[in-house]
Amino acid sequence: MSIIKTCNVKYSYDGNRNVLKNISTDFEVGKIYAILGPSGCGKTTLLSLLGGLDSPSDGQVLFQGEDIEKKGLAYHRKNNVAFIFQSYNLIDYMTPAENVALTSKLPPLPILERLGLTKEEAKRNVLKLSGGQQQRVAIARALASDASVILADEPTGNLDEDTAVEITNILKECAHQMNKCVIIVTHSNELAKQADVILKLRKGELQIADIPDTDMRKGWKS
Repeated sequence: MSIIKTCNVKYSYDGNRNVLKNISTDFEVGKIYAILGPSGCGKTTLLSLLGGLDSPSDGQVLFQGEDIEKKGLAYHRKNNVAFIFQSYNLIDYMTPAENVALTSKLPPLPILERLGLTKEEAKRNVLKLSGGQQQRVAIARALASDASVILADEPTGNLDEDTAVEITNILKECAHQMNKCVIIVTHSNELAKQADVILKLRKGELQIADIPDTDMRKGWKS
């Protein structure tokens, strides 16, 4: 079942450079999507539009068939989507447990422990954690949310290989067992291979791909 979709979405900077061109794509619950493409091609821009962090220059983003601007982008961000930012975007004066508690009424410790943090680390200020640990907190915060759509920008980028595999499995579980829609922007072909649908963004156009290229960061020009 489609939960979020783009309808002829365009996006340009200063009305000149067209980053996204007439993108119309459906995203369904119960599936994990990987969006691949060269740096600067607009992957994060597309994620921002899906999450209501920005508005398209033309076209619409629909959530359950309704334009997200009808109820307001702030409402969409608060109720419909959860973000995993590449830059973490944690509340830096809070602990991991407090950050996770902002998005869920459930106890934060179980999800933090599942993502590899100890009880002691969950009580530290997030600025005293390593980059990899902060990324796990950002992921925990999104997973604890009631939102039906998870938008992730390079969620395994700062993690070691074993942890990246573990995080990927958790994201798959969110889609397949919790019936969420998980949309990931990534450079990782290993992560993309685990997705139900692989999308390539190239020259402003989004295409469905069966198999990711050997290295999506090479051989393309925006």
